[in-house]
Amino acid sequence: MRILGIETSTKTGSVAVVTEQGVVAQYTLNIEVTHSERLMSTVDRVLKDTGLTIADLDGFAVAIGPGSFTGLRIGLATVKGLAFSTNKPVAAVPTLQALAWNLPFATYPICPMLDARKNEVYAGLYKFEGTNLMQMLAERTILIKELGVHLPGAILFTGEGSHLYREQIVQQFGARAVFAPRSAIVPSAAAVAEIGMNMIQTGTQPDPDGLIPLYIRRPEAEVAWEKKQALK
Repeated sequence: MRILGIETSTKTGSVAVVTEQGVVAQYTLNIEVTHSERLMSTVDRVLKDTGLTIADLDGFAVAIGPGSFTGLRIGLATVKGLAFSTNKPVAAVPTLQALAWNLPFATYPICPMLDARKNEVYAGLYKFEGTNLMQMLAERTILIKELGVHLPGAILFTGEGSHLYREQIVQQFGARAVFAPRSAIVPSAAAVAEIGMNMIQTGTQPDPDGLIPLYIRRPEAEVAWEKKQALK
């Protein structure tokens, strides 16, 4: 089975092709170019360099968030278009789950986090039980200062939010805080594709028409529009 994975939750976007045997190719770009400008060209490059065509793929996997509202919309729109044009399945993979997937067999519970601004992060809690990644705390938006209430014991922090707020995390958790290496804190299209492959093989993927981003927090533009309408 060949799965094309797309990850656009943060500025660091990636595209990968994964099979049961491993990662065939993965391109990761952390540059000042929008996903709308680079995503399809990166998909084309990955397929060209692997000698594959869209017809050779068995399905698609996409990170659904939380993360950048614009990035998520672009990633989902691209995958929907590919799925509808090929009539092939697509898996919706939560971004925080994909981040935790980068740290298999970790001894500690894993808290992946992304910056949500306003001194908040998107965070969840996961733990490996053998080869199975179990969710212990649902994704949420939370203030850094409130993390300790929900995360007892030693915690392995990962994700760009853990790097951005590392000082505050250490102040709150002390020696209980362990941090993933920089190579593991970026969402990975390969991880998205691998998780997505499992979903497709077990029949747990959604209908492409029902794919929606996992924003958690409503877009600021939507909130501002509603406030403006209420004043009329």
